[in-house]
Amino acid sequence: MEPTRRDVFRYALTALAGAAALGAPKASAEGLRLIDFAVQLVSPEQIKAAGYDGALVYVSELRPGATFDFKPVTRDYTDGLIAAGLHVVSCYQFGKPGWPTPSDFTRAFDGGVADAQTALRIHGAAGGPNSAPIFFSVDEDINADTWKSTAVQWFRGINSVLGVERTGMYGGARQLGWAIGDGVVGHSTSPGHRWAWQTKAWSGGAREPAAVLFQREVVTASDPGAIIDGVSVDVDDVLAPDFGQWDLAR
Repeated sequence: MEPTRRDVFRYALTALAGAAALGAPKASAEGLRLIDFAVQLVSPEQIKAAGYDGALVYVSELRPGATFDFKPVTRDYTDGLIAAGLHVVSCYQFGKPGWPTPSDFTRAFDGGVADAQTALRIHGAAGGPNSAPIFFSVDEDINADTWKSTAVQWFRGINSVLGVERTGMYGGARQLGWAIGDGVVGHSTSPGHRWAWQTKAWSGGAREPAAVLFQREVVTASDPGAIIDGVSVDVDDVLAPDFGQWDLAR
């Protein structure tokens, strides 16, 4: 008899719980929270002491003019996260609206190829496994026309390097829905979920039900987000047992 969705979810949690008993990161998706960096890198020890369960790390180069110390992620840092019993998830963002280096999706297919090659190189150098997805950012509220004319082509360039099943996306609810509908993001091993990392920004209260992560705290000029040892960070809720973490065998 085919297992039910509930059975599959239960088996996944049981397997992860067994791993946790051996010293791996926490098992169940329920209640897990990750951080991602907006201002400054936070040490693994500080992340753990603040009660978080892991971090999204940037497998992208630092864009000219930026001073962030978290791009690109280093092997020493990811080793520290893992040693602290924390989960690690890879994400990519180089350009940004308002900068001389514009949003990555504007670079279309060839840009997607180049960005995926960079992401894959940095991910591997930092110790990322070849089964884990990488989440690529659409960091603005683009409309359907821009998605169809430009952004989806960027993702198809990424797909040509990583394969669809390792391609993930960060964005608002609408943008994630388009990516899922066009088949350019892969499947989590958790039934009903895709490599979709939703931000509350631009979502207007809507939720993408297939998302594996939800960014509920976003650092902005008017909102400091969460604070860890004086540093502002974004906070992400985990929505599925398989949310793209490095330590899960797929």
